[in-house]
Amino acid sequence: MAEHHNEQEEQRRNKLAEIRQMGVNPYPATFTKTHDAHQIVTGFSDDTQEQFADVAVAGRVMAVRRMGKASFCHLQDHSGRVQIYFKRDDVGEEAYDVIKKLDLGDIVGVRGHVFKTQTGETSVYAKEFTLLTKSLAMIPIAKEEVNEDGTVTRYDAFADKEQRYRKRYLDLIANPEIKDVFVKRARIITAMRRYFDERGWLEVETPVLQPIYGGATARPFVTHHNALDIELYLRIADELYLKRLIVGGFEGVYEISKNFRNEGMDKTHNPEFTSMEIYVAYKDYLWMMEMTEDLLATITRDVNGSDIITMNGTEISMKPPFRRARMFDLFQEHTGMNLRGLSRDELVAAAQTIGVPVDPSWSAMKVLDEIFGERVEHHLVQPTFVIDYPVEMSPLAKAHRSEPGLVERFELFINGKEVANAFSELNDPIDQRQRLEEQARIRAAGDFEAMVVDEDFLHAIEVGLPPTAGLGIGVDRVVMLLTGNDSIRDVVFFPQMRPERTLSDGHE
Repeated sequence: MAEHHNEQEEQRRNKLAEIRQMGVNPYPATFTKTHDAHQIVTGFSDDTQEQFADVAVAGRVMAVRRMGKASFCHLQDHSGRVQIYFKRDDVGEEAYDVIKKLDLGDIVGVRGHVFKTQTGETSVYAKEFTLLTKSLAMIPIAKEEVNEDGTVTRYDAFADKEQRYRKRYLDLIANPEIKDVFVKRARIITAMRRYFDERGWLEVETPVLQPIYGGATARPFVTHHNALDIELYLRIADELYLKRLIVGGFEGVYEISKNFRNEGMDKTHNPEFTSMEIYVAYKDYLWMMEMTEDLLATITRDVNGSDIITMNGTEISMKPPFRRARMFDLFQEHTGMNLRGLSRDELVAAAQTIGVPVDPSWSAMKVLDEIFGERVEHHLVQPTFVIDYPVEMSPLAKAHRSEPGLVERFELFINGKEVANAFSELNDPIDQRQRLEEQARIRAAGDFEAMVVDEDFLHAIEVGLPPTAGLGIGVDRVVMLLTGNDSIRDVVFFPQMRPERTLSDGHE
């Protein structure tokens, strides 16, 4: 297919050809930096002039102002921006001829000394110049105006959310402040890993491609292995493999991994997401609740420096202890109805009474889950452990030690969203088989998110799983909380998007 370029792109290609004709390599292999923009702007003063007498910086050209034999440009690197001053007599005529062909988006390297201009702006006085990358495509550049109070107002910014997600590289260039979100994301994962490692729990890796998927109620992505001629599934959870490791003798294992679920997309769901799962032998869900609130409080303080986070103007305290509320008590509180022990038909009728649309073909537990999602979840703004679920909703959780028909399970909700899910793990092999076989019957009746029977996992449980507590945390949702973002797409570099329709595929 032939390339099509607009007029400005053609001009850039012409400049590229002219630069090559001048004998200049527009794409050299390396450049040695000594400083970044932030170090120069914040570190230079009358007292530190000697330290900045010879600096080398590199970055992308975000603004150019030419004045005959001299030019200014703003250079942006990973840390921020710094102004560069070029004077033809100092960089040399050959280099200045290249400087005159600079476009916004070009990447350059500069060596020189730091000084302050007559307006007081810290700048680099260039003595040497190197073109590192000639940009052939236009980049979005926002116009900025500094207000009297020092705040910055942007005009014509790269603000189209969909295009920002599709072309994250442009988003990072045009809106460099979003880098802070992803830097904080990395710090959150590091803090989580450090918390576990300090307690002696082992980070492990389990298969992404699995012959039988399990550990959650979700539809998988399916692929085909040509050499083995079998269907394989992208994992929907790590649980069943991690519990095999506890059977094998490890007493604490965790994994921070990508999981994949072939389901709908919305502000809190992406088909590819990051999860953390941990399993600790000889513990139960009560211990796991205390560990979870301590873990999240520790991460919040490490990353944000406070126990308080703010979402849409609402302050949320991450200081333990978190509220604990029984699931059926919450149903009573927010629907006025006692839903415990009702049949499927009775639950469907209850949902209709309170105005929650459900499919009459759904299982009883799917109806109950829908009612919870519609009538309860959004009330759980402050951290709340929802505890003691019905056994039918939790096929991998241990039966409650004192409440028949319930299991020892909790989900943690913050800001109306599920953040974590945990059990006292079911280690009775006979009960576990019966639960999975019931899931298979539900699946055969049309619920394709129900679990399948995994005979190898059942054999592992028969070998013997010690009393164990397990926890899963949605890492993306924790990042959303600690960065104040409502959408998972704002905390994932490359969220899944519907393909763009173009003229080439026959659409407008």
